[in-house]
Amino acid sequence: MKVKRSKTAAVAVFALTLGMAVPAIAQGGTESEPVGPTAAEAMFTANNIWMMVSIFLVFIMHLGFATVETGLTRAKNTVNILFKNTAIVSIGLLTYTLIGFNLMYPGESWVLPGFLGFGGLGVGAPEGAAGLIDYADGAYTYWTDFLFQGMFAATAATIVSGAVAERIKLGPFLVFSAIYVALVYPSVGSWVWGGGWLSEKGFHDFAGSTLVHSVGGWGALAGIMLLGARKGKYVNGKVKAIMGHNMPLLTIGVFLLWLGWFGFNGGSVLSGDPGAVSYVLVTTSLAAAAGIMGSMATTWIIHKKPDLTMVLNGSLAGLVGITAGADVLSVKVAILVGLICGVVAVLSVMFFDRLKLDDPVGATTVHLVCGILGTLFVGVFSPEFKVSVQLLGILAYGAVCFPLAMLIFGALKATVGIRVSEREELQGLDIGEHGMEAYSGFQFFTNT
Repeated sequence: MKVKRSKTAAVAVFALTLGMAVPAIAQGGTESEPVGPTAAEAMFTANNIWMMVSIFLVFIMHLGFATVETGLTRAKNTVNILFKNTAIVSIGLLTYTLIGFNLMYPGESWVLPGFLGFGGLGVGAPEGAAGLIDYADGAYTYWTDFLFQGMFAATAATIVSGAVAERIKLGPFLVFSAIYVALVYPSVGSWVWGGGWLSEKGFHDFAGSTLVHSVGGWGALAGIMLLGARKGKYVNGKVKAIMGHNMPLLTIGVFLLWLGWFGFNGGSVLSGDPGAVSYVLVTTSLAAAAGIMGSMATTWIIHKKPDLTMVLNGSLAGLVGITAGADVLSVKVAILVGLICGVVAVLSVMFFDRLKLDDPVGATTVHLVCGILGTLFVGVFSPEFKVSVQLLGILAYGAVCFPLAMLIFGALKATVGIRVSEREELQGLDIGEHGMEAYSGFQFFTNT
């Protein structure tokens, strides 16, 4: 039987949710008995709702990644791109359920104190209030915590997908993603967010410039080094641009990612605190806007014309750069961080091309280079944190993630191979790997 709440009680709940003081009003109108939930219960509900909204926003980022990657690559590989980005969400959530969450948050179950811990297989909320209002100091439930972090885990593998696009075998890529997300990402994540050794040293990475983005970026760098460039990318010592086939999809994807970042960074406040959340959303947006300006000016100066792909990646560079310090950097510094990352995004793409490291979507630039810069800027611009500690964290993540990614990709390359045949690459992975086309009737292939 549903109980109809009185108007007075509804107003009380709304006021409590906003953190306002509410007099004790009984149904008869006298100040005698309290009506509705306590302030703590109301704030718990409000905080948890914001965290769940943030989960929805981070989830939609996977559509953003899929459309960005699709837009920046050729039509003949569209099905393959979309398939990988769909599979990654599944792999990320399932592996995080099986092992990842308890690797990242081992509690007291450290195997190597501060470096590696494991709380056991599977997930399960503590019974009663311990998994609800008594969990996380009343900010959100156990299940909200798990799902929010699970969405972050899937993001790390998505970063790798774009860098190795258009020439990697589907099976080995999925195997790499499962191992990297299940074991590497949560293990190194425990160093900071799980209360490990870097957390004790005072390393600060608010929402994952290093813990999420550079972890994915190191994996991406290892992948493109072992795969080699796409056919026709570097000819006679010159860089040949391979244009993406759909600029509208790319643009839609970038704005979906910007939207999702409100949950990525805003949710990382880990409560619905109006002051903290609104401030983080401001620094996040301003950094993205400044990233656009920085990349636009740089491409205009160097190439004499503004490049849409560079400008859109510039906004993502600003977003990645501010993610480490969105909660502690000033508004002016947030703009400066975004501006610098926007400039670097253009120069870094050119640098990787000089090294003949082919990254179709600029993932190594946006997520690795700008992730490193953003983490370092926390120490440079915030007096609360030390540059030396931030640099130590950056080096530690690189020293572990890059070799492990090389080891996983290298083992796959030596056993089953990681690159499709030349014929399949020229024909397109949609036909070769999936036997279907994204745009039926527009591609024609022979059996010879």
